[in-house]
Amino acid sequence: MELQQLKALEQRVDELIRLCAGMDQEIRTLRAAERMLRDERAQLLRKNEDARVKVEAMIGRLRSLEQET
Repeated sequence: MELQQLKALEQRVDELIRLCAGMDQEIRTLRAAERMLRDERAQLLRKNEDARVKVEAMIGRLRSLEQET
């Protein structure tokens, strides 16, 4: 292989290494964002369930008040 070809190959390898490093960082960032979104979703599901239980309790109290009258 000629020296020029070796240098060109070396440049391509270096560029691939940079691309891989960038993608690795992007993957880490995306995984962290995914974890945060999963946590937020779980929290919202809990709040939704709490709200549903409270609304059902209110409906039950209103029905019992309605039956008393």
